[in-house]
Amino acid sequence: MIKHTFLLELRKNQGISQAFVAEKIGVSRASYIEIEKGAKELTLSQANKIAEIFNISLNELISGKTNASIEVSLQEKESKKEKQEIRIDVPQKNLKKFKEVLLYILEKVGGKPNVGMTVLYKLLYFIDFDYYEKFEEQLIGATYIKNHFGPTPVEFKKIVETMEEKGELETVKSKYFQHNQTKYLPRRESDISVLNAREIKHIDEVLSRLSDKSATELSDYSHKDVPWITALDGRPLSYESVFYRTKDTSVREYEPDNL
Repeated sequence: MIKHTFLLELRKNQGISQAFVAEKIGVSRASYIEIEKGAKELTLSQANKIAEIFNISLNELISGKTNASIEVSLQEKESKKEKQEIRIDVPQKNLKKFKEVLLYILEKVGGKPNVGMTVLYKLLYFIDFDYYEKFEEQLIGATYIKNHFGPTPVEFKKIVETMEEKGELETVKSKYFQHNQTKYLPRRESDISVLNAREIKHIDEVLSRLSDKSATELSDYSHKDVPWITALDGRPLSYESVFYRTKDTSVREYEPDNL
């Protein structure tokens, strides 16, 4: 018997819709909802298809435990100066910078009707990966995993939860055309002192270039990017792969010898 709570967690962590999974396993969305609620059992064929979607084994799906799951925990460390760290294996990750960049983005473009959670995911991704390609340094250094809708920052939800608890951010549900949308409202100004002039200029350039695009347009654009193409489903994207980008997504002017 599949643990329905584990199935729900898998789907939400990878940002995949119920409709998408339902279509892949050949059932209606209503039937799939019953499966996630535990009111209806999966067939063996359906279970195998779901395991493929989430890039796990059938045994992992049945046991409710993945052997290579990505876990994110935000913990406070006591020292002479109190600081917070994200305990996940990516160098130079900076929780403070992630929060301030998120607030800065929301101040600049969060009021645009198209800027919901999916668009934010892609803006953060291109801010991070474009910066790494151009300057060979990390800006936020978040971890992005590959899912059907494009790169997803795994730290995002936990960071938003902590910011909501502190009154720094508010999550609101809305409608954008016929789609449900999750939007975020900043409840304090961003502290841009954690960013240098080059980082701010880069963020502004990415927002100017991409923030008017729809979630579908940004997802399609991210699907052309080598880091997403070369990653396994549900696994982290490699920052180093930006140096193999094609002209479709590359933002760096390379010398002829480096082409």
